[in-house]
Amino acid sequence: MRSILKGRKRSSVNIRERKLRGPLFCILAAVIWGLSFVAQKSGASIGTFTFNGIRTVMGGLALLPLVPVFGSKQKKNAGPDGEKKYTFKRTLFCGSVCGAVLFIASNLQQHAFSFDITAGKVGFITALYMILVPLAGLFSGRKIRLNVWVALALGITGLYFLCINKGDFRVGKGEIFSVLCAVMFAAHILTVDRFCTEAEPVALSCTQFLVAGTLSVICMFIFEKPDISEIMMHSAELLYAGIASTGIAFTLQVFGQKYTEPAVASLLMCLESVFSAIFGWFLLNDTMGPRAIAGCAIMFAGVVLSQLDFRKGEKNNG
Repeated sequence: MRSILKGRKRSSVNIRERKLRGPLFCILAAVIWGLSFVAQKSGASIGTFTFNGIRTVMGGLALLPLVPVFGSKQKKNAGPDGEKKYTFKRTLFCGSVCGAVLFIASNLQQHAFSFDITAGKVGFITALYMILVPLAGLFSGRKIRLNVWVALALGITGLYFLCINKGDFRVGKGEIFSVLCAVMFAAHILTVDRFCTEAEPVALSCTQFLVAGTLSVICMFIFEKPDISEIMMHSAELLYAGIASTGIAFTLQVFGQKYTEPAVASLLMCLESVFSAIFGWFLLNDTMGPRAIAGCAIMFAGVVLSQLDFRKGEKNNG
């Protein structure tokens, strides 16, 4: 009896740890992505496919040595927690699908920076994926909790106050590409949610980066003329976007989505816009007025609300 109770206690602790682990990974990814907006804007001059091809391949190569390390930890048969055996063939398939979607999404976003649009606007429009994800989930029969819907509304409102100045919302080519980017990043989140439990997370991330990077490099040689001197001039931006923003942050996304429902994960990860404003304030001396600060506060309230589960309270009261 004591051993059974001990096993149940350990199981409940593991469940709580996973529930905390998922949102934490998503928020860490958002922090890294928030700083990457500065790097992407600075490196826009070297070409869309050139920038993304180099950064994404770099991210995949950085993860490559870690694949066998994490892969060796997986048991041949299903473990006590129900985890499945991961096969190379399935990982290659899942990573290729995620990589193809990431290729489209990331290049649409990078191309948006080529036009007369601020990083804040790109961040705001891209973050519309947080409302597109739960909307898409409805068509697949996934139910969304009421407090998550309210949190999403708060998130959209907060991002608007944070990134868009009053009376300054023009629709140009940059905005159009950003909207298309938001649609594809929503598709990427749903794709990762579909495959993140069918492949080892690090191997999945590595595969999707190498696939997305290879496709970008092919397009780089077809549509652009890479300039080595200009690439070297933006080597710092490429290193950060490749190692941190791509290799680390997108891997955190895969781990985070493994333990977090898509609607909540999308809300947490869109905090990248908040962190980009904060980093700009500290590192670039950008000013944050009352409107921007209010936006941060509203978004934070939305994030907190999304993490509350009122269903437990209802069960206890019943």
